[in-house]
Amino acid sequence: MPIPPNSAPHPTDNPDLIVRGQRVILPDGERAAAIHIRQGTVTSISAFDDVPGNCQLFDADESVVMPGLVDTHVHINEPGRTEWEGFRTATKAAAAGGVTTLIEMPLNSIPAVTTVSAYREKLAAVAGKLRVDVGFWGGVIPGNVAELRPLWEAGVVGFKCFLVPSGVPEFPHVVEETLRASLAELKLIGAPLLVHAEVPEPIEEAAKGLSEKSSARSYSTWLASRPRNAENAAIDLLIRLANEFKVHIHVVHLSSSDAVSQLQRAKSDGINVTVETCPHYLTFSAEDIPDGATEFKCAPPIRERENREKLWGAFRDSVIDFIATDHSPCPPDMKLRERGDFLRAWGGISSLQLSLPAVWTEASSRGYSPADLAEWLCRRPAQLAGLARKKGAIAAGHDADLVVWNPDSKFRVSADDLYHRHKITPYSGRELRGTVRTTFLRGQKAFDGGEFSPSPTGRILRRGCS
Repeated sequence: MPIPPNSAPHPTDNPDLIVRGQRVILPDGERAAAIHIRQGTVTSISAFDDVPGNCQLFDADESVVMPGLVDTHVHINEPGRTEWEGFRTATKAAAAGGVTTLIEMPLNSIPAVTTVSAYREKLAAVAGKLRVDVGFWGGVIPGNVAELRPLWEAGVVGFKCFLVPSGVPEFPHVVEETLRASLAELKLIGAPLLVHAEVPEPIEEAAKGLSEKSSARSYSTWLASRPRNAENAAIDLLIRLANEFKVHIHVVHLSSSDAVSQLQRAKSDGINVTVETCPHYLTFSAEDIPDGATEFKCAPPIRERENREKLWGAFRDSVIDFIATDHSPCPPDMKLRERGDFLRAWGGISSLQLSLPAVWTEASSRGYSPADLAEWLCRRPAQLAGLARKKGAIAAGHDADLVVWNPDSKFRVSADDLYHRHKITPYSGRELRGTVRTTFLRGQKAFDGGEFSPSPTGRILRRGCS
C-alpha cells in the first residue's frame, strides 16, 4: 500500500534518526514505512527504502513498530507511600513495557492531589526520577470544589472521584450531592471526570448476606461481596448526570458486562461517556482463581469467564473505548498472602510492565490485530488525557514515542524480570505473547534489549501537552 502523499518527507526534513520497519502501525493502518525523526519529534513518514545516508538508522525488521503506550490509570503513591511504589521504579517498569506516557491517579500519595499545594508537592517529588513522561489527574472529594479550577489551571489533565470508600482516608468518596456541585464546576472549565463506578448500597447489602460460614480464603466470598449491581447502579447514575450536565464522564476499570447495554444506549443517544477496562478483567476469570490467592484481589473484582468474554465483545461494538492497567501496588505483607484473606487484603493488581503482552496474548487469540492495540493502548487514552496533539500516534508533529515489539515471541512472567518495586502479581508464571524489544521516548532509547538509558529523560506533562 502506498504511503499517503502528505506523509512524504519534505526537502528540509533533515532527520537525525529514522526508525523503519515492515510492520509500522500508522493512524490509517499497518504498513512498511520509515519514520523520520528530528530532535525528538516525528517530522514525516516515508516509504521503507526512503532513508538518507546522513542520519542514524534503527531497523525494526519484522517487529511491530507502534506508538508508545499511554497508560492513564496508575497509582505510583509518591510522596507519602513511596514504599508502595515510587516514580523511579514505576517509570522504569513502564519503559520496559513499552509505556512512554503515564497519567497518575490523585490518591494513595500523601497528600492526595486535591489541592494546588498538594499538586506542587507531587511535582517536586518527581524531579530527576522519570524514565517516561508523566501527567497527573486531580481529585474530587467532599469540600474541594473551589480547588478544581486552580488545579485545572495549574496543569492537571482532568479529575477523578470515588462513589465508594477508596481504601485510604486522604481520599473520601462523594455522594450525588457533592458530585453535582463538582460537575457544575467541571462543566464550566471543560474538564473530564473519571469515576470509580460502584455505589455503596448493594455492597452493604451483600456484606449482610455473607454467612458466618463464608470463608475469607475463598475467592467466591470476595466476588459475592462486590456484586455487579453496585457497578450497574453507579453507571446508571453517571449516564444520567452526564446527560444532565453535558459533561464528559469516564468510567474507569469496567468489570461488569451487565453494564455494556446501558453504556451502548448512552453512546447511541450521544451522551458523552467513555469507558475503560483493564488487562486483568480481559485475562483472568473467577472460576480459575485459587483459594487464598490474594494477588488476584481488586475492586471491582475479576468476574466469571462468561463475563470476560462479553467484555471482549464490547470492543467489537465500540462500547469499551480503551484499556488501562489500574496498576495499584502495595508492600507484599498488605496482600496477606500467607493468610489468604480476600476480605482484608489490599485490593490492587500490579501489571504496568505487562500490559502490552497481557492484552496481546488474549486479543490475538480472538482475531484482533496490533492496529487494534494501538487504538486501545495508545490513541484513545491520549485523547482522554488531552494529549492527542503529541502522544498516542505515529504522525508528523507528534513526539517520537515508539515501542518496537515482537508479537510472536513468548515468555513466562518471572518476578526477577519485573522492575516495579514489589513483584507480587497474578501474572507470575503465566506465559504471554509479545516481547518488548526497544522503547523510544522522544527519539531516545529509554529501554533497549534489557538495558535502560543512562539517566532518566522523562518529563512532566501538563494539560494540553504544548
